Amino acid sequence: MRSLNATRKAIQDEYFAPPQKPKVVIGMGTCGIAAGAQKVMEAIKAEVAARELDVDLGYTSCLGMCHAEVNVEVTLPGGPKVIYGEVIPERAVRIVTQHVQGGEPVKEWVVAQQAEPGLPIEGLPLLDEMEFFQKQRRGVLQNCGRINPDRIEEYIARSGYASLEKVLAGMTREQVIDEVKRSGLRGRGGGGFPTGMKWEFTHKAVGDKKYIVCNADEGDPGAFMDRSVLEGDPHAVLEGMAIAGYAIGADEGYIYCRAEYPLAIKRLNRAISQAEETGVLGENILDSGFNFRIHIKEGAGAFVCGEETALLASIEGERGMPRVRPPFPANKGLWGKPTNINNVETYANIPVVFRDGGATYASVGTEKSKGTKVFAITGKVRRTGLAEVPMGITMREIIFDIGGGIQDDKAFKAVQIGGPSGGCLPTELLDLPVDYDSLVQAGAMMGSGGLVVMDETTCMVDVARFFLNFTQKESCGKCTPCREGTKRMLEILTRITEGKGEPEDIDRLERLGRVVKNTALCGLGQTSPNPILTTLRYFRHEYETHINEKACPARACKELITFYIDPEKCNGCTRCFRGCASGAITGKAKEVHVIDPARCSKCGVCFDRCRFGAVLKLTGAERTAPGREEGRD
Repeated sequence: MRSLNATRKAIQDEYFAPPQKPKVVIGMGTCGIAAGAQKVMEAIKAEVAARELDVDLGYTSCLGMCHAEVNVEVTLPGGPKVIYGEVIPERAVRIVTQHVQGGEPVKEWVVAQQAEPGLPIEGLPLLDEMEFFQKQRRGVLQNCGRINPDRIEEYIARSGYASLEKVLAGMTREQVIDEVKRSGLRGRGGGGFPTGMKWEFTHKAVGDKKYIVCNADEGDPGAFMDRSVLEGDPHAVLEGMAIAGYAIGADEGYIYCRAEYPLAIKRLNRAISQAEETGVLGENILDSGFNFRIHIKEGAGAFVCGEETALLASIEGERGMPRVRPPFPANKGLWGKPTNINNVETYANIPVVFRDGGATYASVGTEKSKGTKVFAITGKVRRTGLAEVPMGITMREIIFDIGGGIQDDKAFKAVQIGGPSGGCLPTELLDLPVDYDSLVQAGAMMGSGGLVVMDETTCMVDVARFFLNFTQKESCGKCTPCREGTKRMLEILTRITEGKGEPEDIDRLERLGRVVKNTALCGLGQTSPNPILTTLRYFRHEYETHINEKACPARACKELITFYIDPEKCNGCTRCFRGCASGAITGKAKEVHVIDPARCSKCGVCFDRCRFGAVLKLTGAERTAPGREEGRD
């Protein structure tokens, strides 16, 4: 069997060699591009050309520090890698002149440095010592932000495809499956089913043709783990799929990726072409006799297609609707053939399992939740981004140690984990270990890994309404419990947020939620009540306040608030007047302004623009307090 060892050694000699000239790398993941990475790249190119500098200019993907985009990495001969954050074109010019040309880092913009290949620079933080990275353990994300995802050579240099070589060089299909079972790896798509068992079922299924499918239909609001892996390290997913294909006896695989991920699809297509040219995909891989090809199927963005049987229907050209199970895809999947389905992160874990060994992988995490988990941290948190942590870490550590705590020093209120299928966990559960079983006991679920952090200004009734509105719209409508149940629950939640709720509505929501959870056909319907049931479990008082007092404690529900200008604090600066699109504010410069509640759209711009605390949000009894009838004097 042909080996990549000689090729890998030659690539490593070049890849890990100290740079002979300045090297500049720009983070060009979707988050970086959205923050202006293309303009930063153009500014650096122009400045380098104007100064006639000999610079190696390249790009990578997201390192995980989405809060600090655009990231720019500079390495001088004999020096460490210095990473800058929040770079804009104007800053890029100074980085070129002062650091690239002058040799002196612009310390006030540095977010981290890596000691290799040179000595660290005094006064600058080492990457692994940063608070954002200290408690992380990167396996799936080990190459993201570290390599150019469009160059297979850089993946190979960092032990890429070594696991596939190991498997094809002498392991039987049964041995491969046993190693995955030994690792304890569970599906990272949300269900948490043991990966090795899933592979074993498909391996043992009778069929003349078998398929491998990668679920990259990431649709949870606030989730971007799979996108970042596909953009930053596509070959890890391809390698994991190839190993799975060998294990179950498949020669063909599909990646089902939503079309809203154009950069991920572009890099996947390039990675597949490069892998085929290198001989690690296609016919007779590495002269082993094993054949495996991968195709990409672009999805139209239907959330229900994250459910595996709906996903299979979509690949087949049918409408994405779930099928009754059994039979399960392991026995009757794509085009009626045995099919193994895992998500992006699960497949990206496979090269790590075989590189380090199943037992080593299993040494990380908890008794029933092994390895690491990637989370997308979003919401009212200081450091948004992508973090990979060992299973069993607490939610407090993720939010406050890695995420840096709550923005503007506000109080933490809740975290939504698992997207629309998950649940909202309160302050008293901040020290809950993050693993599959603990989250289920708390009424939530791991999900694919989205974490939406909320502060004291968040209304939990409105959060439940937001997520249920999403799942209700995304329901395929095939089964009555989901189609009708989500609509009825949404009507009740909307009524409550508009101040029209009744005391009986709480019991109605709980009863409906249990019925839908127990009778819906697929996971979308079965988990759709979770945001309602967890907010009722931990924040029932907010529902009761909305219903009994017609007030929103967080002052977030528009129908329950009135905006009012305090005449004692208003100095007539006109900022609120100039920002009011509905023309509800009247008043002249240096005179007290007044809001007409009949014309107010309750957009909140006046509240946000006022620098003197003169604009107030009133709710409940405050709206008709003496002297404030209908929000006016």
